[in-house]
Amino acid sequence: MEDRKIHILLVEDDEVDVMNVRRAFKKNNIVNPLYMAANGLEALAILRGKEKIEPAMPQARRLILLDLNMPRMNGIEFLRELRLDESLRSIPVIVLTTSNEDRDKVEAYNLNVAGYILKPVTFSNFVEVMGTLNKYWMLSEIP
Repeated sequence: MEDRKIHILLVEDDEVDVMNVRRAFKKNNIVNPLYMAANGLEALAILRGKEKIEPAMPQARRLILLDLNMPRMNGIEFLRELRLDESLRSIPVIVLTTSNEDRDKVEAYNLNVAGYILKPVTFSNFVEVMGTLNKYWMLSEIP
């Protein structure tokens, strides 16, 4: 099953949300490698191999979980830059945010996100959402 692993980049600046994602992964027995970026600039550097992280993020079978409200480069700005980059534009992105603004949803879908999910308020609901996402991306064919 090693070759089926999807390498997930979590682009999130809130440490509590990062902790919740890690805990939800553990509760759901999600073993996909999880990489972290605190904002869009850091995420682009990681994806382009310009920011050295250990272990390094592979160039294949990648998925991005993206928050929208971040400093330096927010999620929408990140998506614009990602979609302009020939080598990165095909990476699936799932927005995981607190923003319920219609303009954010429209803009995200115009930038070809694979999904737009509002962060659940309770941890138990968050665990459920992460479990559902895991089932989806395990069924999806990602090159």
